[in-house]
Amino acid sequence: MQIPAGLTWMQDVPAAAAWLDALAAIVEDVSDRWGLEVGAPFDGASVSWVAPARRDGGDVVLKVQWPHRECEHEAAALVAWAGDGAVALLAHAPDRHALLLEPCTPGQRLADRPDVDAVGVMVDLLPRLWAPATEPFGTLEDEAAGWRDALWADWAAAGEPCERRLVEAADEALGDLPSTQGEPVLLHQDLHGDNVLSSDREPWLAIDPKPLLGERELAVAPIVRDFQLGTSRKQVLDRFDRLTAELALDRDRALGWTIAQTIAWAFSSGHAEQHYETVRHLLDR
Repeated sequence: MQIPAGLTWMQDVPAAAAWLDALAAIVEDVSDRWGLEVGAPFDGASVSWVAPARRDGGDVVLKVQWPHRECEHEAAALVAWAGDGAVALLAHAPDRHALLLEPCTPGQRLADRPDVDAVGVMVDLLPRLWAPATEPFGTLEDEAAGWRDALWADWAAAGEPCERRLVEAADEALGDLPSTQGEPVLLHQDLHGDNVLSSDREPWLAIDPKPLLGERELAVAPIVRDFQLGTSRKQVLDRFDRLTAELALDRDRALGWTIAQTIAWAFSSGHAEQHYETVRHLLDR
């Protein structure tokens, strides 16, 4: 079983290492169920094993998830979107945390296409992904409570890597926003340039949703902080201004959610410094 570089961190985490040890048997099982000929895995995934496959003479993609909270309802989100702006789900084996997906061909990441208006792509995709709120998804209110509960301890555990005012701004937003949200919709809370792929069926399709139910304003956060789209003050603020204007979002709430999620996610991120800089730009705008 070939393990891509993005999953090697699991060898040092007991629960993840156990899943990694079982991965070959899982892939064999679902391949037998679905009649798959599975190829070598793609590079880039960090919590799932993803590989091209063939079924009945056609191309498909097999995704086996390491079971964790953020991926718990990915299949349900893909069902809700039904291929409208997102990759289509072809089959699901919940007992194996395995998904069979349509392939994205040519499959270029939006982040790798500087010739494309990435913000324009996101403005097109987001309203299509804002499906009506349904079960079984977790809520943004509950997720935000978890972010706030861990905020200061995570900052301290990371060695206080950014100035206190950034954490204070996130804390304030997480105290004010969750209980006063507008209409809840289905959210892709990790929609950045690496999670949008080029496709023959549509120009661009979203993948890897980490779904939540909450107000639309959260949806700009991963796009605004996407350092691959530029990290200068002008680039960050231009993305924020354009997204909120073209999607008719409440600017103050979008600002608060962007600061809050960016800081809450930054302490365990490999790109923490870029995220702190994004929040500085937003606070000093």
